[in-house]
Amino acid sequence: MKLKKIFIRSLLVILIISLNGCADEFLGFFPEDKITSENFPENEADIELLLNGLYGQLREDILITQGLFAFGILDGATPNAYNWGNTPLAQIGNGQLSATAGGIVEFRWTRSYEIIFRANYLLSVLDEVELKEEVKLMYAAEARFLRGLAYATLVESYGGVPIILNAISTEEARTIARSTADETWNQAIADYDFAIANLDVDAPLVGRATKGAAMAMKMRAYLYQNKFNEVLNLADSVITLGKYSLFPSYEGLFQLAHENNQEVIFDVQYMRGENSQGTRLDQFTGTGTGSWTRGTRYVPTEDLVNAYERIDGSPGKYFESEIDLDNPYDGWDPRLKFTVVVPGSYYLGYRFPSYLYPGGAYNHPANRIKHLSTRKYRVDKEEDLPPADQSDLNNIVIRYADVILSKAEAIIETGGNVDEAVALINRIRTERDDVKMTPLPNGLSREEARAKLRHERRIEFALEGLYWMDIKRWHKLDGFLDDIYPVEVRDHNGNIVETKFPDGYKEQFNLLPIPNSELSLNENLEQNPGW
Repeated sequence: MKLKKIFIRSLLVILIISLNGCADEFLGFFPEDKITSENFPENEADIELLLNGLYGQLREDILITQGLFAFGILDGATPNAYNWGNTPLAQIGNGQLSATAGGIVEFRWTRSYEIIFRANYLLSVLDEVELKEEVKLMYAAEARFLRGLAYATLVESYGGVPIILNAISTEEARTIARSTADETWNQAIADYDFAIANLDVDAPLVGRATKGAAMAMKMRAYLYQNKFNEVLNLADSVITLGKYSLFPSYEGLFQLAHENNQEVIFDVQYMRGENSQGTRLDQFTGTGTGSWTRGTRYVPTEDLVNAYERIDGSPGKYFESEIDLDNPYDGWDPRLKFTVVVPGSYYLGYRFPSYLYPGGAYNHPANRIKHLSTRKYRVDKEEDLPPADQSDLNNIVIRYADVILSKAEAIIETGGNVDEAVALINRIRTERDDVKMTPLPNGLSREEARAKLRHERRIEFALEGLYWMDIKRWHKLDGFLDDIYPVEVRDHNGNIVETKFPDGYKEQFNLLPIPNSELSLNENLEQNPGW
């Protein structure tokens, strides 16, 4: 039984907890006094309800204003994609964000603290229920894994934030100061360490945290800090588990039929139905077909498509090449076909785009980008399209390919054997049945291998929401972003739709602003530089 099938059981519990809080503050779910109940929790079933409610906070629906694990829409904050509409997600990507923005700026803060609150509450009531010690440790480990994930998200986004490990009063919430970024990272890592020590390799239910998931997320926490010795050790720990491997089909990785496969280390579970347990992924970001206009709120850019190589490894520049519209992917990295809908290709049986093929697939009329659309995380058949708000495709948070490429990067950055790193990159390029790229040669310099590694991460994880953090951490290493901005986004006629960071990258965008609504409630919160 998948975890997502029992989320509905926790809705009442979430409501009970929420009603005990005050919703107008960043720690809005914290009550004046500690939450108590004469009859809850009473037994392990009640603890499971609390845990299900905690996992439920990972899910997102209104993707254009959210962005915790919002699939590829977060790539709109990078050169990979264009988010149309004047939303904070679009403004992050073009350098026009302001401290007064809502959307993702507020959502990441608020949702992360909701996760932290629920984790703290679950941890506080474990001793009130009679449980075997190993069972209690399992629940505590899952709660701390999710709390660690929340703190990691906060520090990735805002830098140091208030660290809350127990229930606090509203007055305390109004005065608590920010911890440093290092302290916040250390808290996330401490939570992951507890999870690693107390979780099994296999979860009691599909979708719940495992030892491997905690190891992998700890690895990512170090990766995002450019601490490559630690990355190397954690990557080896995940590999040594012997539980994960590359899924043989890159295309199949993102299809409903292959959810929770051997490459998936941790994902967010969704289900189709009428109880708000699905996502609006197709509604907000899908391509229109037939008479159904969908959102296509983010679409790939020519800059991303031009980054794909030919199968022989030679440089791409797709839009500067001669393309056969009857075979638009012929000769190109197969991952292009599985990620991007290009002119001349078919989507759900409709030829794209409709301005070239009347009656074909199309982007939302308000989207000025008409010639590119997203394919990754899409169903294969029109009859399989979910109703609005009911997409049941899980969102992969971390997968084994990330472990392999993180290890390769760590080898390069710690002065290790470059040929060993190249061999790991070549696994991604050659081991899948549907991706057979020409292997990179041995003998590359460290600088050449670094460039190949960064290219491979961009292509392998395109439209999965990872590039935003990658390019920021690379910028801290060697000014990476100074070399890629400004980026011109062009429509199907070659006209410039927008220019991302027209005056070059702004350093203040390394962090999001602390939401103004939170600063107004707590004078001890300091705004990030530049905002």
